[in-house]
Amino acid sequence: MRAARFHAWGRPPVMDEVAEPERAPGEVLVRVTAAAVAHLDLTVAAGDFRMRPELPYTGGVEGAGEVLAADPGAPVSEGDRVMLRGGGLGLLRDGCWTERVSVAAKALTPVPAELPAEVAATFFVPATTAYVALHDVAALGEGEEVVVVGAAGAVGAMLTQMALARGASVTGVVGRAEQLSWVPGGARAVDASDPDQVAALAGRRSATLLVDTLGGQRLVERTRWVRPGGRAVVIGYVTGPEVTVDLPSWLLDDVALLPVNMIRRERRAREVAGSLVERLVAGELRLDVQAYPLARAAKAVDDVRAGLVRGRAVLTP
Repeated sequence: MRAARFHAWGRPPVMDEVAEPERAPGEVLVRVTAAAVAHLDLTVAAGDFRMRPELPYTGGVEGAGEVLAADPGAPVSEGDRVMLRGGGLGLLRDGCWTERVSVAAKALTPVPAELPAEVAATFFVPATTAYVALHDVAALGEGEEVVVVGAAGAVGAMLTQMALARGASVTGVVGRAEQLSWVPGGARAVDASDPDQVAALAGRRSATLLVDTLGGQRLVERTRWVRPGGRAVVIGYVTGPEVTVDLPSWLLDDVALLPVNMIRRERRAREVAGSLVERLVAGELRLDVQAYPLARAAKAVDDVRAGLVRGRAVLTP
């Protein structure tokens, strides 16, 4: 069968012919129908992450598929549709960028047939992160004014939709003018590359909550879009892992910085995932997905790295 594998750290994946997986006792054989191309995949492939498989390895920390074989009495059975996540996939062992995989039952979560495979493979991180950030960390109330930075991305779009559903007034900030149309309907879209639009945000300083998916040195500057006494929830660091805080100015600004640690909140994420799937199936939430054939895994990786994907990238074997 085919698999997209990394043969060297920091290099693109290549298509290989590999042996069929042998299902061990207690494992489940799954036909992969879709596999996400996640930022975590890129982090692992760079070779600097603490957890990494031995080279060469098949990428893919999360995916979706159909059960082909399982032990009698297993929590899933032949024909079930499942989400693949955990069990070391793509981190300590080969991942989902392949046609078939044998995994521990604990790495599988059943999903309804109505949920498209591409969404089943990609919804977990953006949907659960957005929910936890807004409801558990920020404790968002009705009628708040929220600014979402990175609203064109998968997490940002989920944040925007959930905040609107909560009754908030939402401004979605994007990095380029062509991304303005990617902001979910109902939110005000702002182009961060336009100095006048950014100056208007800073001048009003009316938001009660900033949700920032970018991080980097300009994070503190963006917290000044929030009124004193407000808060800034920090999810990511795609534009840089460091920020300098001038303490006297920060104390004067009086905006709380709140981190979202989804590793610590994994159990909570799994608790809310089921209700989020129901909202996706019902059309209350939408996740944009850009599909690539498995043979174009290297192109998908390049596009994710360059920020050219609307929503999430997914490989279809």
